[in-house]
Amino acid sequence: MGHIEFRDIYKSFGPKHVLRGVSLNVDPGEVFFIIGQSGAGKSVLVKHLIGLLRPDSGRVLLDGVDVTDFKEKEFYPIRKRCAMVFQNSTLFDSMTLVDNVALPIRKHRDVTVKEAREMAVDKLRLVGMHTYAERFPADFGDGMRKKVAIARALTLDPEFVIFDEPTTGIDPISAAMVDKLIRHLSDNIGVTSIVISHDLRSIFGIADRIAMLYQGKLLLDGTQEDYKNSDNPIIQQFIQGQPEGPMEV
Repeated sequence: MGHIEFRDIYKSFGPKHVLRGVSLNVDPGEVFFIIGQSGAGKSVLVKHLIGLLRPDSGRVLLDGVDVTDFKEKEFYPIRKRCAMVFQNSTLFDSMTLVDNVALPIRKHRDVTVKEAREMAVDKLRLVGMHTYAERFPADFGDGMRKKVAIARALTLDPEFVIFDEPTTGIDPISAAMVDKLIRHLSDNIGVTSIVISHDLRSIFGIADRIAMLYQGKLLLDGTQEDYKNSDNPIIQQFIQGQPEGPMEV
C-alpha cells in the first residue's frame, strides 16, 4: 500500500509552463526528495496528489487507482492518508503544544477532550517533545516548533507526509534533528516521506531516492550515488552549490 505514480504531468499557469511532462513513482516507506531551483515546480507537482491542483494533462495514481478526475469529496479520504508539513510551522501561540496537536484529533475523531489530549501526547512522544506538552510554542526555537508541527501532521496516522522545505531557515543542529526524525518515521513507522528541499546536507544525509526538476522536466531520478557520479553539468552545479555554470536562473 502507498504507491504513488505521476504519469506525464503537464501544468501551466497562464503563459508559464511549470511542469512539462513529469513522470515519477514514489514507493511505500521511502524517503523521496524532490529538488530543484525555486519555481521548478516541486510544490506544484505534489499538490496534484491531494487534489489541490489538477493537471492540464497526465494522470495521478495512488495504489494503482487513477485519482486525477476525482471530485472534491473523493479527495477527502486521500487527504486523511496524506499530511503536509509546511515551511512555517503554523502553530497557535495561544495554545499549549498538546492542545495544538490535539486540534485535528478533536476535529476528525469522535473522542473526548481528555482522549484527544492523551492521543496528542503520544504523537509528541514520537518526536521527543512530550515532556513539554503543557508549554507554549513561544518557549521554543524554530527547530522544536517544527517537531511539534510534524507531531500534529501525524495525528490521523497518515501513510504519506509531504515536507515542504522542512529545514529551511532553522539552525544546523535543529535541521539535523528534523532530518533524523523524518528518517525515523520511514524506518520505524513505515511513513512514506516526500521531502521538497534545497538543503544539500539533508539530501545527502537521509534520501533513499532523489528527483531533480529543471525547467519543468525531470532531469534525474536516482540515488545519492547516482547524483554524485552524474556527469550532467547542471546536476553538478546544483549539488556543489556553484554560482557559475550552465544552470539558467
